[in-house]
Amino acid sequence: MNIINKSQDFVKEYFSNNLPGKFLYHNLNHTENVVKRVKEISDTYKELSDKDKEVLHIAGWFHDTGYCVDVQNHEDESIKIAQNFLKESDYDEHKTKQVLNLIEATKVGVSPETLSEKIIKDADCGHFATEDFEDVSELLRQELKLVKKQKFNVNEWIDENLRVLTEKHQFYTDYARKNWVEKKQENILNLINKKNKRQKKLEKEKQKAKFKAKYKNDNPERSIQTLFRVSLRNHIKLSDIADTKANILLSVNAIIISLALSNIIPKLDNPENQHLMLPTLVLVAFSVASILLSILATRPNVTSGQFTKEQVKNRTVNILFFGNFHKMDFDNYLWGINEIIEDKDYVYEALTKDLYLLGVVLARKYKLLRLTYTTFSIGIVLSVISFVVAFWVM
Repeated sequence: MNIINKSQDFVKEYFSNNLPGKFLYHNLNHTENVVKRVKEISDTYKELSDKDKEVLHIAGWFHDTGYCVDVQNHEDESIKIAQNFLKESDYDEHKTKQVLNLIEATKVGVSPETLSEKIIKDADCGHFATEDFEDVSELLRQELKLVKKQKFNVNEWIDENLRVLTEKHQFYTDYARKNWVEKKQENILNLINKKNKRQKKLEKEKQKAKFKAKYKNDNPERSIQTLFRVSLRNHIKLSDIADTKANILLSVNAIIISLALSNIIPKLDNPENQHLMLPTLVLVAFSVASILLSILATRPNVTSGQFTKEQVKNRTVNILFFGNFHKMDFDNYLWGINEIIEDKDYVYEALTKDLYLLGVVLARKYKLLRLTYTTFSIGIVLSVISFVVAFWVM
């Protein structure tokens, strides 16, 4: 087995056993692509001997093996791994030194001097001039996030790529300049277009947000509408609560009367139970009073169900309340609504009137409800006292 194949098998096994899965870019796939590009470039230079090509291929296989040991100093670790492997393989010392020098040349910021150094340098960055550049670049972004905890958002990563491609990187070999520069420029233009599109989208979103914020802050209509909406909802909810409380009292007192009629009153004919007459009457009387008050609290007011055009024009009627229009035909009611919506001030006045009248009705309900609870409480207390006194006097 020749040394190139032996190197290939060693690196594949080494990556398989030692490279963590978080290396999405610097992995075996990247190494194989670098070796392919090394062959692609070196085959075009007749001045390179087979030994030179052999050294280039070995360096291509080993140049990123150091990621398995130390991310920050991966080139130095790659040199150590390659040196140990070549020593164990009894590889020529002079050519071993050449391999190590080529790996050293892949460091960022190192300017290549020999043709072989230029070839491996171009091969290592050849993805800048490929169709899948954006996909490969995204893998590198994710790897940096996982390995070095460097988090670039999409816009920051586009800027970083543009900075590297336009300021930091250049192709060194004539082959790369001739065959790869055009595609690299195309990828740069794609990045610029992508950046411009994202900037335009961001500007639109900012303008939209600014408009919404301005509309929200400068338009008093929203706050006014919210005021009426919340107030009307609270009034209706309080009205429902009052009706519920009245219904509870109504049910409780109905049960008390039913029990009194079925269990106590039939026994009052017996002379021995005459002392229970007064307590029973007190209990029933207050229960009936509580029922009547509960009914009054929930009893709807009957209104005329009609309004005149003069009332609408004089703004003396609340046409938003169903009780003021339920007997009218639709055309007249529609006319009244149109009269309101043509004048914004009239709309707010109508809503204010509706809110006020709801408050008046609500006040009446709670006043009657309070009276009902008071009557019920007094009746229960007096009934208990009456029964206690009746049994004590007997």
